[in-house]
Amino acid sequence: MNLKKDEIKLETKYVGLVQGKFYIPSFQRGYRWRKDEVTRLLDDVYSNGTKNYCLQPVVVRRKADSYELIDGQQRLTTLFLIYKYLNKSSNGFFDEPKFTLIYETREKSEEFLSSIDFSRKEENIDFWFICEAYETIEKWFVDHDKKSTLTNINKYFDENVKIIWYEVDESEDAIALFTRLNIGKIPLTSAELVKAMFLSRDNNSDMDREKQEEISLQWDNIEKELHRNSLWYFLTNRSNLKYQTRIDLILDLISNKPEDNDDNYYTYFYFDSLKQKDKLNEIWKEIQHTFLILKDWYEDHELYHKIGYLIASNDKTLQDIFALSKSKIDGGIGITKNIFKFELDNYIKNSIVISTNYSDLSYEKAADYAKISKLLLLFNVESVRQNGEQTNWFPFEKLKFQIGGKVTWSLEHIHAQQSEGMQKQEDWKEWLRLHIPSIISISNGSDDLIEEMQNACDKMRLERSEFEDIQQKVIQELSAQGSTEYIHSIANLALLNMSDNAVLNNSTFDVKRNVIIEMDKKGHFIPFCTRMVFFKYYTPSECNQLHFWGQPDRTAYIKAINTTLTVFLAEDILIEKESG
Repeated sequence: MNLKKDEIKLETKYVGLVQGKFYIPSFQRGYRWRKDEVTRLLDDVYSNGTKNYCLQPVVVRRKADSYELIDGQQRLTTLFLIYKYLNKSSNGFFDEPKFTLIYETREKSEEFLSSIDFSRKEENIDFWFICEAYETIEKWFVDHDKKSTLTNINKYFDENVKIIWYEVDESEDAIALFTRLNIGKIPLTSAELVKAMFLSRDNNSDMDREKQEEISLQWDNIEKELHRNSLWYFLTNRSNLKYQTRIDLILDLISNKPEDNDDNYYTYFYFDSLKQKDKLNEIWKEIQHTFLILKDWYEDHELYHKIGYLIASNDKTLQDIFALSKSKIDGGIGITKNIFKFELDNYIKNSIVISTNYSDLSYEKAADYAKISKLLLLFNVESVRQNGEQTNWFPFEKLKFQIGGKVTWSLEHIHAQQSEGMQKQEDWKEWLRLHIPSIISISNGSDDLIEEMQNACDKMRLERSEFEDIQQKVIQELSAQGSTEYIHSIANLALLNMSDNAVLNNSTFDVKRNVIIEMDKKGHFIPFCTRMVFFKYYTPSECNQLHFWGQPDRTAYIKAINTTLTVFLAEDILIEKESG
């Protein structure tokens, strides 16, 4: 079959059925596989046994009576050498290779492959690698019960092991494609191969050219929509570095690819198998339908927040939630949207179940830290959801990634009273400088303390003991009575991205509040509830002390969490008693 311009042919074929002349152009290096690669190929084929197994793609361009081999020279040459060994070791019982390799600038290599002469091994680098590979093959069979293994490997090649055959039309720029696949190290992805499956000019296809062009356009539109970060990071916690094309996420979902499976072509093999029993048009409808389901969740205010939280918290994967949506109830009927939402609520409840009360958890315990973090994430997401559909949608894309990479969120003390991580006098002086405006603002006859702070900042050398003495005076001035006991409790914690800034991490409420106001002015993303904490949104006006985070603030904060999460919490978080 002759391919027209911009057309491809894609199929899987048994290794034993590969035949023809393969022409290797001059811009490709010679055969360079070493012992490890050759052994790995044989081990993979042998260990897989009679199960279906597929080697990575062989990319070719049709040239009259031969194929120009664009990618796959190393694999195909190794298969050629294995067939040569099978034929020789069986005294001709097993056939010679059904294909040949022709080199544009290495005519001697073609001759050498046909009758491997070890006396010529040192003649050139190509001969050396070919001999090394053949010796590796020979030793491998000796180590694996040679007689039976010869028969098994030949049988596996005929009945179980396939290659992905990717044939491009004659107008394709062979050098550019080779550069991309080899020098650029950008292999064909599962998504590209699945797309090629729909666009392939296969005589058995149920699609005409017009339908293929329609699918190509729809495919590109899905890819474009998935490049909206608000949609993408609602669906996954993985950066786009994990996926060369984002539609891979949809295809992996349909194929039910396990999270820990590192087979690059798992998803393609699934669709290739599906093609054997279903029409391509039906397969495409399933891909479209799956994307529309995800988009419907994204556009539904309630589902967006509940599913988004479950994925962002790593409590459930997109696969888990997709499987739930596909589950059946009595009589084999699919679950309704109301049942789906009910089950999502159960997932959320279970995600924050603990064996004690949240008021007993402490920032200082690693296991507690994770539990508090998850609860505060839910508090943020639910607060935004309950604010109403027209006002706010929680920005999962800002929670997960920003320019420069992944965002690291941490639990931060709303009001800190320690010096964790501050080891250098530059840090101590910066801490004092940041707190001078707060001490000035409360103006409780603290002129002596302000002068002491300024003098310490001006010193050439500030001793730790002197800093810690002044720090305690400052903290005492900026702390509301009774706040020490609850310093590590959930009532004094919020989600914040302070990176590794030890000075800010150890700052008092008023300093952090001023920093967060400046961040907010500059458009930085600050989680909704964290903003509300530092803007004193939860504290009743009659109890509001602008510069402090005290017992009335903590009480109001816990009440807000209890109210917002009442549907999900097994019991209310206990509120600290009034100071005596």
